[in-house]
Amino acid sequence: MKNQQLNIGTLITHLVCSKCNATYSHQIVQTFSTCCNVPLSAVYNLNNQTIDAINTSDYTMWRYQFVLPVIDPVNIVSLNEGFTPISQLKKLAHQLSIDSLYLKDEAVNPTGSFKARGLSMGVSKAKELGIKQMVIPTAGNAGGAMSAYCAKAGIEATVIMPKHTADTLKEECRLYGANLIQIDGLIDACGKKAREIAASTGAFDMSTMKEPYRLEGKKTLGYEIAEQFNWELPDIIVYPAGGGTGLIGIWKAFKELITMNAIKGPLPKMVLVQSVECSPMVHLFNNGQLPENYTPKSSAALGLAVPYPFATAMMLDVLRESNGIALTVSEKEMEDGVEEIAEIEGLLLSPEGAATFRATQQLLKIGWAKSTDKILLVNTGSWYKYR
Repeated sequence: MKNQQLNIGTLITHLVCSKCNATYSHQIVQTFSTCCNVPLSAVYNLNNQTIDAINTSDYTMWRYQFVLPVIDPVNIVSLNEGFTPISQLKKLAHQLSIDSLYLKDEAVNPTGSFKARGLSMGVSKAKELGIKQMVIPTAGNAGGAMSAYCAKAGIEATVIMPKHTADTLKEECRLYGANLIQIDGLIDACGKKAREIAASTGAFDMSTMKEPYRLEGKKTLGYEIAEQFNWELPDIIVYPAGGGTGLIGIWKAFKELITMNAIKGPLPKMVLVQSVECSPMVHLFNNGQLPENYTPKSSAALGLAVPYPFATAMMLDVLRESNGIALTVSEKEMEDGVEEIAEIEGLLLSPEGAATFRATQQLLKIGWAKSTDKILLVNTGSWYKYR
């Protein structure tokens, strides 16, 4: 059966508004829903479908092509992203007095971060839809990823990045031939500039969750986690969230796998981690609103410095549906965490990755996580990108 289905095409049927479920065509260029001004999400016909359709001879995220939105494989723009390793952190687990601690390491992706997944998908679908120019606001890694995939696709790329971003992240955009614009402020200011450029030039705005397809690339994280754990998921997944595409994508993958009767046992509790310097989702989760004196600041964890994420409702849905939690870590905790993990496990994680370890320590301390829980941390990028 598996061999007969290796060439199966995508099962996408339409896009849907994440608030009211109004339907949109996937065969024309779309941004976000015009009915509710919220993200669109891709829907697939999974009736009678099974995971036998996974192309096990493909060791990239495109092994799951049947649940991805690109219609003609000729439009796939790939740099061999995805299928990143999961390893056990046995020494850290022993230090924490827990049974099992795992790491999903996205640092080994092309361009050094999990952004490769979303931008491979977004650029591939843009190519299929005939888009010739793209613009993206970024805290760093997404801009480098879009620059790389646009270079391969022959699409003109413009990247809007905060001036305080690490030089490595700026230089990679230039090397890939992107037009780099630096501005004062955080990614929300970059987003405003991107909208202006899109309006004046006709470039397609690839802002986080303001188009439907980066999410589909990120959801392959969830498919890989399930497959690499032999379809028996961890008890807890700890995820560093800024714009939240990865968190939402992982959960979307799990729900699709439920439809295909592929997952054994209960779904994980999802833990959202942010920096104390910029933690809108923690405020919204705990209090239902941002504080009156809300003053978001930059963070060493560049990907966490997203002061006004577009997909807040979708992230909150994931936390509520999974009986999850949102919490913060300090900049000092992240800095010390990077060093501790390096010294104990020989791994140099991004500040975002270190934040997941510090968050796990908090969860154990308050009794939210148990010593018998199987806990998975997600490291979203390479330490070397932050120099």
